[in-house]
Amino acid sequence: MTETITSKVKVLVVDDSSFMRRIISDILSSDPHIEVVGTARDGEDALRKIKILDPHVLTLDMEMPKLDGLQTLKMIMKDYPRPVIMVSSVTQEGAQATFQALATGAVDFVAKPSGHISLNMKDVGEELIAKVLAASTAMLSKQDLLHEHSVYIPKGGNEIKKQPPEIVAIAASTGGPRALQYVLSELPGDFPLPIVVVQHMPQDFTPSFAKRLDAVSKLTVIEGYPKAPLRPGMAVIAPGGSHLLVRRTVDGKLICELSDLPPLLSVKPSANMLFTSLANEVGGRVLGVILTGMGRDGADGAALLHSKGAYIVAESKETCVVYGMPRSAVEAGIVDEIAPLYNIPTVITRYIENS
Repeated sequence: MTETITSKVKVLVVDDSSFMRRIISDILSSDPHIEVVGTARDGEDALRKIKILDPHVLTLDMEMPKLDGLQTLKMIMKDYPRPVIMVSSVTQEGAQATFQALATGAVDFVAKPSGHISLNMKDVGEELIAKVLAASTAMLSKQDLLHEHSVYIPKGGNEIKKQPPEIVAIAASTGGPRALQYVLSELPGDFPLPIVVVQHMPQDFTPSFAKRLDAVSKLTVIEGYPKAPLRPGMAVIAPGGSHLLVRRTVDGKLICELSDLPPLLSVKPSANMLFTSLANEVGGRVLGVILTGMGRDGADGAALLHSKGAYIVAESKETCVVYGMPRSAVEAGIVDEIAPLYNIPTVITRYIENS
């Protein structure tokens, strides 16, 4: 949660299955901060009920007759803009459609555990509740902040000397797919350092996510795998369901390592674990970036990096979909620069050039 919920969050549940409408409604209604004000059986029904019920948040099924989830989302964003959580099947087609929805304006998504009709939907009940509550405080993208300037954080006299970076590490969660697509697509193909990325995302979605980023970026973008070499001009996405770590080989090269340790702060992959591995293997020669996201993952690891001389950048509240992860780092006093999303590619390249 990024803000205190002072009144109930009104939710409209949209799904073509009456069973799924009922189980999603039951899950959400179990939280005292949420009120399911209605359900809709398809996109046309949803658009009618938005006008009548004026919900704060929608959960929107991807696969529906008449208007599918993506078509419905486009109309919501155009006529009734508000936070939307997509509910998507765990398939390659479902993943691709989900990323289209996130690019269109959806705040986040929850994967149905076992297909379109998921009898075990309650397995992701806590995740669904958390994402709906976070979405209720979300700020939709603000294109007019393009020219907002970065803010440097003044430090005391005991600041550890910053070191030229050897690698860039980026952490993101809610709102991250769209933010990462922007940042990586703005970096040149001959970017001089490797990039490692933790985006909180289920296992079945990260392969498609890496392929999508590779298609829209001049960088080479891959999903991480054991012993994958980290090279300049390459971005490695942490695979869902595994922690991505960085190790240095005996000949001094940096490679990926995957860990099956339990989730940390309820997330796997964990930015804290990535940042900690970098602090141990690379020391302060890291440029750390914390983008939009729910929770506080990344703050502790960034603090360790910062203590060794790493430069830490946080996305500003004005462009975050959810100002959770960046705020935690800022409040910990370990952020060197706060920048709106649209300035972060410039911040990254400027810092590297001046180091």
